[in-house]
Amino acid sequence: MLLEERDYSVLVVSAAEKFNSVMSELLSDSGLRQVTFESGINSAKRAFAERSYDFVIINSPLPDDVGTRFAIDVCSSGGTVALIVVRADIFDEINEKVSKHGVYAISKPMSKPLVELALKWMATSRERLRKTEKKTLSIEEKMEEIRLVNRAKWLLISELKMDEPGAHRYIEKQAMDRCVTRREVAEEIIKTYS
Repeated sequence: MLLEERDYSVLVVSAAEKFNSVMSELLSDSGLRQVTFESGINSAKRAFAERSYDFVIINSPLPDDVGTRFAIDVCSSGGTVALIVVRADIFDEINEKVSKHGVYAISKPMSKPLVELALKWMATSRERLRKTEKKTLSIEEKMEEIRLVNRAKWLLISELKMDEPGAHRYIEKQAMDRCVTRREVAEEIIKTYS
């Protein structure tokens, strides 16, 4: 997948102007236009609280923190993919710490091909997370429908003295006859008898 095919939002956390300049150019060349720059972890946390980002790139260390905890928290929060850029002498230590949480790590100095490859990995991970988010949402919606239908059945049982199979058939038949979902029928029953 080309990065240009999706409009990914990127939060770059770095206090180094040279790094910011290089990243700005590389991200622009990769087709990424929604880029926000923050100079420290505290301001990055505020920016992340205000909106979600697809990618977070951290140039470690920062004036107020190393950035590993923020990278881990960002990945744990949902659909964001994080990359932390660290000095070569501490790369192994940091990579071991963050990789088990889904954070990518690369060492300085970085080359353009390495950054482009990292962005492709991040895009692949983000798309996988998107699919998981859709499945999770679908499952949650189905579970909510089941809860509503069950609640409606119990109301029919208690208010109209139906048995459980009869209440189930009633909801199914109403949905089919009226060309609506079982959820809509259940919501009407709940509204009527609650």
